[in-house]
Amino acid sequence: MTGTTSQTLATNQPQSTDVQRFEVTHIDGDAYTVDIRGHRLQVDQPIEAGGTDTAPTPTELFAASLATCVAFYAGRYLHRHGLPQTGLRVRTEFAMATDRPARVASVRLVVVPPPGLPEQRRAALLAVVSRCTVHNTLHQPPETDIKLEP
Repeated sequence: MTGTTSQTLATNQPQSTDVQRFEVTHIDGDAYTVDIRGHRLQVDQPIEAGGTDTAPTPTELFAASLATCVAFYAGRYLHRHGLPQTGLRVRTEFAMATDRPARVASVRLVVVPPPGLPEQRRAALLAVVSRCTVHNTLHQPPETDIKLEP
């Protein structure tokens, strides 16, 4: 969304009651802030990539978005079934493509359920986390439009 304004986005995108807006602002060097609903995130690049390593990279946040969405869905499933969430983890790794264009080539997530999860709940838990919003979005990518403000 960098390079467009909320006004431009609002007039050029299909109207929906569920449109979320936020803004990314340059701080210094390769560092940027993202203000979302009163929350502030920061991104940067590692030192070896020319940044100052003050925050995760956008690509790391991409993988973290998927991992936290999976964790959220797992947690909700456990809560809904009266099961403990303590000990729930999602181990995540990703690899970049070696060819162009620059992109994430693979993401691997391993859901570590809380100790004592009943065997009969494992398949259902996996089914639920495999349908988290971010995972669904990767399977059915959204239309993306990047423009420069006039």
